[in-house]
Amino acid sequence: MTGIKTTGEKKMMFFSGRAHPELAEEVAEQLGVGVVPTKAFDFANGEIYVRYQESARGADCFLIQSHTAPINKWIMEQLIMIDALKRASARSITVIVPFYGYARQDKKHRGREPISARLIADLMKTAGADRILTVDLHTDQIQGFFDGPVDHLFALPLLADYVGRKVDRSKLTVVSPDAGRVRVADRWCDRLGAPLAIVHKRRDKDVANQVTVHEVVGEVEGRVCVLVDDMIDTGGTICAAADALFAHGAEDVIVTATHGVLSGPAADRLKNSRVSEFVFTNTLPTPAELGRDLDKITVLSIAPTIASAVREVFEDGSVTSLFDEQ
Repeated sequence: MTGIKTTGEKKMMFFSGRAHPELAEEVAEQLGVGVVPTKAFDFANGEIYVRYQESARGADCFLIQSHTAPINKWIMEQLIMIDALKRASARSITVIVPFYGYARQDKKHRGREPISARLIADLMKTAGADRILTVDLHTDQIQGFFDGPVDHLFALPLLADYVGRKVDRSKLTVVSPDAGRVRVADRWCDRLGAPLAIVHKRRDKDVANQVTVHEVVGEVEGRVCVLVDDMIDTGGTICAAADALFAHGAEDVIVTATHGVLSGPAADRLKNSRVSEFVFTNTLPTPAELGRDLDKITVLSIAPTIASAVREVFEDGSVTSLFDEQ
């Protein structure tokens, strides 16, 4: 005999950063595991310290951290946590990023700009990540930025089924807020059996979040319109699109988005909007003032979807099978 044989079984360990612990606890509960106790704090100068309270040697480790505000801090914490797992001799490291930071910077619009979404992927790979699991990337091409497997999950079944149960489908029209979301909106149409409309817009390239809506393509008069997007940040695009739909005779407008970033003036815009309901998932924590004061916000849990994907990865199953019906 020239070696040693072991009969040990695979071991899963689930870790979480400090950005969105509520989601981590939900995913862990769905998996039937506990979140590994972790000591994490900031030094006086802002440096982050992390140490795991249990050994990760030989384990398949899953680390969840959503890139919420302050986004740069939580990205750095995640990188440090990945490095700690690599140096703790983890067997594999799967990074769960419900909301992928810098995803909107996925290409160069003009000269001398960065492609920051690629940089984030490079940083994760360098830190030691073997695999990325994420939800509704801003563009599918970001999957190719990471040199390793990327499991791209979709919130469409969760959101579309919720809307389908609430609305008379014979009056429903699915609306894309811009040309870039048409493909996603088309999948909504297939799932709900509804027609498609598009809001044509032009964005001011020199002013961030500045949008001018021009026209609506499609029949929306007397219809219940569901605007579908991947994220809502300041709310300018989606509220302007809703105003355009009402101006063209829409009976009601419901807005759905996977990621409720909701920064800056978003709170006031959502409160003052004629939209009857905003539906998000909990990939990001909802700002306290909105969750407390605005009753037309509905937050659906993405935890079962993430947990199912984690289980498939750990058991060497098929993540794609979770979305085959799409």
